[in-house]
Amino acid sequence: MDLFPLYNSLRIALISSLITFFLGIFFAYYVKKLKPGLKGLCDVVLTLPLVLPPTVIGFFIIKTMGPNSYIGGLVAKVFETTLIMKWYSAIIATVIVTFPLMYRTARGAFEAFDMNLKYAAQTLGKSNTWIFWKITMPTCKKGILAGLVLSFARALGEYGATSMVSGFIPGKTATISTSVYQFWRIGKDDLAYKRVLINVSISLVILLTINLLEAANKIKKKRA
Repeated sequence: MDLFPLYNSLRIALISSLITFFLGIFFAYYVKKLKPGLKGLCDVVLTLPLVLPPTVIGFFIIKTMGPNSYIGGLVAKVFETTLIMKWYSAIIATVIVTFPLMYRTARGAFEAFDMNLKYAAQTLGKSNTWIFWKITMPTCKKGILAGLVLSFARALGEYGATSMVSGFIPGKTATISTSVYQFWRIGKDDLAYKRVLINVSISLVILLTINLLEAANKIKKKRA
């Protein structure tokens, strides 16, 4: 069996999850500090991809970064390559699609953070950077890790936007999700079933891992 779609799906999901991890935390942390009206506006803009059809997101990416767009034309001129119909094109799509999951989860974790811990650290002369990495992040790690895992799972199974911006080129841009559709389309259900089984298996492992971490956390709290 050709393992390239699995390899490609995993690298796209891992890279996009890493990007959304830092972007989600950055925006969640600073949007939380905004005034209610401005915060609400930012929420609408930043979570819009969550409710938009993936094909609409793919359409906007093509129009914004395609060969005929300003950005796409500039990249083609400077780097002699394109941002569309490449394996890394899917990273752009999955980052946009999964960002709201990471952002909303991280913001919820930051809003639940006990600010008294921050104030106590400030009285000891600790910098905001030190407080963020040594107190805020460890305290909010459960919610942040949940957002990271959800983003990875969503990126792994993304199809709509990915199929539009990177297409299906065997050995180059194919992913598990696009492979399932292509094999089903040409009547090779046996090959499609194999890809489906792989995707389902990975999803089950991810969900099982989340449940085990939650169970371990509860046991740890009871012992404490």
